[in-house]
Amino acid sequence: MPLELLRTPPPKERADAARNRVAVLEAAARLFAEHGVEAVSMDQVAAAAGVGKGTLFRRFGDKSGLAVALLDTRERVLQEAVLHGPPPLGPGAPADERLAAFVNAYFDYLLEHLALVRMSETATPGARYRIGAYRFWHRHVAILLATAPDTDPDTAAHTLLAALAADHVAALLPELGEQRMRAGLLHLAERAM
Repeated sequence: MPLELLRTPPPKERADAARNRVAVLEAAARLFAEHGVEAVSMDQVAAAAGVGKGTLFRRFGDKSGLAVALLDTRERVLQEAVLHGPPPLGPGAPADERLAAFVNAYFDYLLEHLALVRMSETATPGARYRIGAYRFWHRHVAILLATAPDTDPDTAAHTLLAALAADHVAALLPELGEQRMRAGLLHLAERAM
């Protein structure tokens, strides 16, 4: 399946729904930045956005749904770079260089948005694997790993992405530090090739 097909287009919505969505996302981003994701309630987000709680819950379901929506634009930027950006992240570089570039770019994205990604991935058991972005990342990594001899690319892609799970990174980052974790992830990617 081509990577383009795994990208979900933004939903079509009424003008008032679009205004409410923007207000909610802006309020949530501001509150999360000021107080941390865990410390902010959905009631606070609704009040800051000037919408009713029902509107917020119907649109996003819960705080993890809100986290997924906040991450959507940021994920699309990385997806666009993977699909159409310059090498080595984008097309045109050998698979091993593209994989290393992806690991670096995804790790940077993860570090920048760790609390949001963690919430979106751990809200319910298996949530990470139901998010459209994960399917995109998995397909991209599996395509790159398909060039490796004696490798099951799908299994190897899941294994490499497991090391990039937000909960895993959040747990180990204080102990190992960013530089050591990045080196370990790149070594893992190199070994997978």
